Amino acid sequence: MAKAYVVAEITVTDPLAYEEYRKLVMPTVLAFGGQFLVRGGTRIQCEGLDDAHHDQMRTVILEFPSLSKAREWYDSPAYAEAKALRQAASQGRLFIVEGA
Repeated sequence: MAKAYVVAEITVTDPLAYEEYRKLVMPTVLAFGGQFLVRGGTRIQCEGLDDAHHDQMRTVILEFPSLSKAREWYDSPAYAEAKALRQAASQGRLFIVEGA
């Protein structure tokens, strides 16, 4: 079974609220067998530099055992509160992709 990755590229618009999200999200990820591979860190935008994609964006990559587990986590009641906080405290995009 191929692993799956949740990839988020965001700009934090409310740092205080985003800190609350960070406190809530970890237990939900672990409960579905996930782990953080990237959680912020230095970002170097090599191509596609524009107002929507730039070095100051926050990049997060989560690994899950399967595509179904990643989707189950994203849609779960366990993640709902944290997801709402993230969406209110940041702008960006998030997608799930199956690994090779």
